[in-house]
Parts: sequence; structure tokens; C-alpha cells
Amino acid sequence: MAQTVPPPPWTGVSGGAITNVPGIKVGHFTETRRPTGCTVILTEEGATAGVDVRGAAPGTRETDLLNPANLVQQVHAILLSGGSAFGLEAATGVVRWLEEKGIGFPAGPARVPIVPAAVLFDLTQGDHRIRPDAAAGYAACQAAGTEPPAEGSVGAGTGATVGKLFGMARAMKGGIGTASVKVGAITVGAIVAVNAVGDVIDPATGQVVAGARDAEGRRPFGATSGILRGELPAAMQAGMATTIGVVAIDATLTKAQCQRLAGSAHDGLARSIDPIHTMSDGDTIFALATGKSGLPGNMMALGAIVPHVMAAAVLRAVRAAKAIAPSPPGASELG
Repeated sequence: MAQTVPPPPWTGVSGGAITNVPGIKVGHFTETRRPTGCTVILTEEGATAGVDVRGAAPGTRETDLLNPANLVQQVHAILLSGGSAFGLEAATGVVRWLEEKGIGFPAGPARVPIVPAAVLFDLTQGDHRIRPDAAAGYAACQAAGTEPPAEGSVGAGTGATVGKLFGMARAMKGGIGTASVKVGAITVGAIVAVNAVGDVIDPATGQVVAGARDAEGRRPFGATSGILRGELPAAMQAGMATTIGVVAIDATLTKAQCQRLAGSAHDGLARSIDPIHTMSDGDTIFALATGKSGLPGNMMALGAIVPHVMAAAVLRAVRAAKAIAPSPPGASELG
């Protein structure tokens, strides 16, 4: 008799949101003048944080202070933004919003909000002179709450695209997605803005969910398999993509453990995006530990589960995304 094979474990991580993690709020700002925006992950009571940068073309702010050897132990928000390096300005608005609430690291007469940030490249969509600024970051904070955040073409995922290895004309729409799961008494959540050079792959089937299309634009092409068949990718400028995100738990972790957790989340990107961490991506993942459960984190268990949660968020990002018509008018839309 044939043995019944259980479904892959990641099929069980398909819902939830990072806001299920106590101590986490999320807010989006979506620009209406062109496809771009930003997303803030608020930890107003502070959270231990780490970061892992794998892409070769990152755009980041205040990631050095997350080194376990450095002074500051907790952050008060993480900002994910479109607009390439220009979008880092949105973090200034997050800082201002937190300062108005008296939240920050005690520094002499002031409290300095700690707001690391990462950006993705979406300047090819519409007027590149329009990008998230300080007012956008402030508005994202005002919109933040504990309800499950909107997914798809909102916030930092508004102008995101995937499958750009063979040029934008054959790309598809990316977006922002979130997922969560309970591991015993610990909640693990992730949120990710998927703007990859590579294709998004369903780990359960190995099939392309969104990515480079064939020359007729009718069906997924399979970027890596295309290269193996001898078709070389288009020349790309560095920094034309980037997937950025956050993984969060309500356990108590050190900065060093958070750094390792961020690294585990990149394994989720590797399972669901192909190719990943290219010369044109600035892939950056932050990890947050709010400590709200009062329990220590089991790093072996977390390291096993976090990649599945991140991969689920990646899939949700592209499945919730809506097509946009690129500029100039007359070009085929990004499906």
C-alpha cells in the first residue's frame, strides 16, 4: 500500500499577520500620485533588534547600531520604504512622530527615537521625483494599529515588481505581505515588501507564482531555467530591485540572537525567490523581539520556523498585488 505523504510544513503557515505579535503595530502610507509608499513597524515600548543585509545594493539607515557589540539595545520602529535612497527621508517623519510622544533612547536632555530603515527601488514607475518623504513616514505612524495590515499594492509594496531579470517589459507586480504562526506559547510574525530581480516560487510545488514572463508576456518564463537553457538576462543597473522585511517574535532575545533570527528569515527568501541576493538587490531583513510573552526564545525552534513564516509572507505579497500600468502610456501593463 502506498504511504500517504504529509503536506510540506510551510503549507500550514498561510495566514495571520505580524501584528499578532504583541507589542507590534503596522501602518502604511500609499502615495496616490505614483506607485510608491512606505510602511512602519512600530515598537513603541521598545524591542531588541537585529539585522542581516544580504543583497549587494542595499539602501539602509542606522543598521550599524544593531551590531550586538554596540550600545543601543532596543529600537522604537522599523521603516520599510519605496523611493530608493530618497525614501530614507521618510524615517525622519517616524522619528518626529515618536519624539512627540516622548518615545526614544535617553540622551541628555532629549529622548532620541531609534528608527532603522531600509528602502527598495521603485523609481521606474511614474514620476521618479515623487517618493516617500518625512510627511509620508509621519502619516504611516498615524495610520498604525494592531489590526492585520493591508497587503499587496500598498505601503512599501505599492511600486514593487518581480521577475526583472529579463527586463521590466517581462516583469510582474510585487507587493507587501504578512504572515504569522504560534510556536507553543510564542508568536512569530513577518512582513515583507517583495521587489525582487528573481521570480517568486511556491516552495510547496516549486512552481513560479509571479516573475519573468515569456517573450509574448503570456506565461511565467522561469528565470533560472531560462538561463540554464542558454538565454542570458538583460543588463541591469545595481540597485534596481530589493526585498526588505521584518520578522518579529514576542519572546525575549539578545541582539546577537535577533541577528541570527534575521539570518534565518533570509532562508525564507531563498526558498521563495529565485534568484535571490543578486548584485541588483539590496535584500535586508530586520528581526524584532518584543519580550511580551515573558519567555526566552528557543533558537533551534525559531530558526526552523522563521523561514516558513517569511516564505508565506512573500507568497501573500504577490498574490495580493494588483496590476499597474507603467509610464509612459501605451506600454503593456505589469500583470
